[in-house]
Amino acid sequence: MKTFFTKQNLYFIAIFTILGFLALQVPVTQLVGSKAKFTLFDAFGPIAGSFIGTVPGVVAVFLMQLFNFLVHGANVLDMGTIIRFFPSLFAVAYFSRKSKLGIIIPLLAIVAFNTNPIGRSVWYFSFFWLIPIVCHAFRERFLLARALGATFTAHAVGGALWIWAFALPKAVWISLIPVVAMERALFTIGIVATYVVCTNLLGYLLKQKIIRLPFHLEPQHIILPAFRV
Repeated sequence: MKTFFTKQNLYFIAIFTILGFLALQVPVTQLVGSKAKFTLFDAFGPIAGSFIGTVPGVVAVFLMQLFNFLVHGANVLDMGTIIRFFPSLFAVAYFSRKSKLGIIIPLLAIVAFNTNPIGRSVWYFSFFWLIPIVCHAFRERFLLARALGATFTAHAVGGALWIWAFALPKAVWISLIPVVAMERALFTIGIVATYVVCTNLLGYLLKQKIIRLPFHLEPQHIILPAFRV
């Protein structure tokens, strides 16, 4: 645990928690059947683990959501809000490192969705969750594949829980298909953009000796040569 939670890592966990909490205050769209909303956090949260490590990243993302719940929980507490705690944690794990869980989690989500009677009636909805499985093979080569896999892993976990928590009819799931395609495309672009911006900003601060980092930056994602260490 000391390896994961060094003094510098704790410092960056605090920074990511604050930034994530702020991102949670910017709503993007409402979740069907709940008071919960997608927010800018869905584009920011998954990148945390790629900088400070999987475990500290998951902790940071959990703290972001916990802090947000303590501030707003009395107004938005329902089953959807509770479920929203979990998908982003798996997105962090997917984005931060290559693991067999990147394949196992979407497969389990597909099984869970299709064992539900309503889920079986719209089984093709779970085809979305083949995306992170395919992206798993390309995540080391393409940042876009990594981001796409992360956001659809979050969607897989959320969808598998949602089908059991809410008796949304088949027609609603069908109507969500184009919505999911659009919103996940936007989140993918958002994750890529956020990661590149953060990497370049940290690279610049590191080069100017303003900060010291307890982790390594991925140089292939530093666009501006002046920011490369």
